[in-house]
Amino acid sequence: MSAPLTIEVVSDVICPWCYIGQRRLGKALAALEGEVSAEIRWLPFQLNPRMPPEGMPRAAYRAAKFGSIERSRELDARVAGEGKSEGIAFAFERIERTPNTVAAHALVGLAQEQGRADAMLDALFRAYFEDAQDIGDTETLVALAQRCGVSGWPRHESATEVVALDQKMRELGISGVPTFIFARKYAVSGAHPPATLMEAIRQSSR
Repeated sequence: MSAPLTIEVVSDVICPWCYIGQRRLGKALAALEGEVSAEIRWLPFQLNPRMPPEGMPRAAYRAAKFGSIERSRELDARVAGEGKSEGIAFAFERIERTPNTVAAHALVGLAQEQGRADAMLDALFRAYFEDAQDIGDTETLVALAQRCGVSGWPRHESATEVVALDQKMRELGISGVPTFIFARKYAVSGAHPPATLMEAIRQSSR
């Protein structure tokens, strides 16, 4: 009989390592099928909590954050290489804006209530990183919600909850994402290989 396990994943929808981490967690759980029955809860974290509501041009944001657009491209190339091994075709060169992610996190929260969080998160990752869509745009989020069968969107009051949960994650000492919390026993920060996640899952489920 498989052991029940709650896995909380703290992530941001514009974090490329979170997309990679999501894929690697999926591989780890697939390899442990029959051993563990996992319930995944996605928790919000804003890489850019002071991002303007309308977002900003990605090139300008990245240049300011990393010192130059050349350094940004070097980092993007490294991430793209890692993503390729997970079947992710990052399209960094086509992404025009870095969005504010509060609304996207609120949509994931609503999807979670309806049992559709995994599909919703995957759709947001794919839309931003592979299709170069602005996931801070209202119409884009409406279309993605409909595609994933999430009802009741937009629900504007949930933005307050996102900000509160984000702050709670910081108060717990989380400063980087993805962070995987297994049964509130172990925490693993970073997009580690499936084998590392499998070991943490096994230890947590004992």
